[in-house]
Amino acid sequence: MQVFKAGQQRLFETDAETAAVVSRMLLELERDGMDAVRRYSRQFDDWDPPAFRLSNSQIREAIARVPEQAIRDTGYCQANVRRFAQEQLRTLLPLEVEIRPGVILGHRHIPVNAVGSYIPGGRYPMFGSAQMSIIPARVAGVRRVAACTPPARGQGCYPATINAIHKAGADAIYVLGGVPALALMAFGLDGLEPVDVLCGAGNRFVAEAKRQLFGRCGIDLLAGPTEILVIADDHADPALVACDLLGQAEHDPNSGVCLICLSEDFARRTTAELEKQLSVLPTRDVAALAWRDHGIVYVAESEEEAAQLSDRYAPEHLELHVRHSDFFFARLTNYGSLFIGEETTVAYGDKTIGTNHILPTSRAARYTGGVWVGKFLKTCTYQRMTPAASLETAEVTERQCLLEHMLAHAITARVRIERYAPPAAKKE
Repeated sequence: MQVFKAGQQRLFETDAETAAVVSRMLLELERDGMDAVRRYSRQFDDWDPPAFRLSNSQIREAIARVPEQAIRDTGYCQANVRRFAQEQLRTLLPLEVEIRPGVILGHRHIPVNAVGSYIPGGRYPMFGSAQMSIIPARVAGVRRVAACTPPARGQGCYPATINAIHKAGADAIYVLGGVPALALMAFGLDGLEPVDVLCGAGNRFVAEAKRQLFGRCGIDLLAGPTEILVIADDHADPALVACDLLGQAEHDPNSGVCLICLSEDFARRTTAELEKQLSVLPTRDVAALAWRDHGIVYVAESEEEAAQLSDRYAPEHLELHVRHSDFFFARLTNYGSLFIGEETTVAYGDKTIGTNHILPTSRAARYTGGVWVGKFLKTCTYQRMTPAASLETAEVTERQCLLEHMLAHAITARVRIERYAPPAAKKE
């Protein structure tokens, strides 16, 4: 393995200063409620509306400002997300099995009752995030979904975002950003019942707020700056690979950009092409920083080593521009979402194709996947037994409990032995 360009891989870090700021804010928001919400909204977003929750008429007015083509395109994207979530749900079957005579065990997939969805704004109004959290929750059977999205500073809502949130199925829409938005949903402010799960990406303050609120409610995952890794062999198109790498680099100066190739010649041609495209890229002020600080290019000696390097990086998005895609598909284990072949690209997954774009970053793909319909379901077990099965199980249970010196546990088994033992056995 040769390191052709050595940037730094971004990892999720708990910044002490950010953690302290968020902790103080959450304490104030829980103590002071909507007064603190309004104070922080004025401070950070120059936003102080009569009400943060949009009325039905305000929602209609916002949607009326969205071009008809954008409404149709959003419908296209949401139909794809909904269809894929529905097919995912079909794979999640209830279970009931009789493991021994009279011992019946099972599980059910039960939706959580309420979800809070955060749709980020910031540098880009990423209204596509609305369907990525709201639609899977609705398909899962979640009864209530609240959504918050930050205002354009001092200007109110972004109409396309409101359209996407409404069409995805949110019950309540708040124009509110950052830590106050998460606090409103988690604590149940402004008359809103507290949610059970918080979902959605955001900046480092949003991520830290989710981390601190976990336990108070569930969260989808902790997401840091976005990442793309491309594995490319010498049959790939350097211009297309460079284009896709820059497509993610424009997100954030801290975006992770990694290329694993199989020859130094391909590495040189692709980096030259990337620099050429970067010189005319409209968002080069952001993408150039990501490439400079976090761009990494490896030259692997074999396909096996390329797969090993990729799994070590554990990227959020992984593209395969290779002839032997079946080898990599079978071998790779650590990624958020996989894009197979030059025909697909990360932008499809981010915006339109139907898979979810809320994905693990910072090597979290080693232990979790991204948001999907199952994130909003609890797999809960149950058991039922016949008296004869209870008797047999109680005898083993009593002995196990006595070995552990858990006498009250043992008594619960003993009373069932006495209740279900045959009359002759009781006399003995």
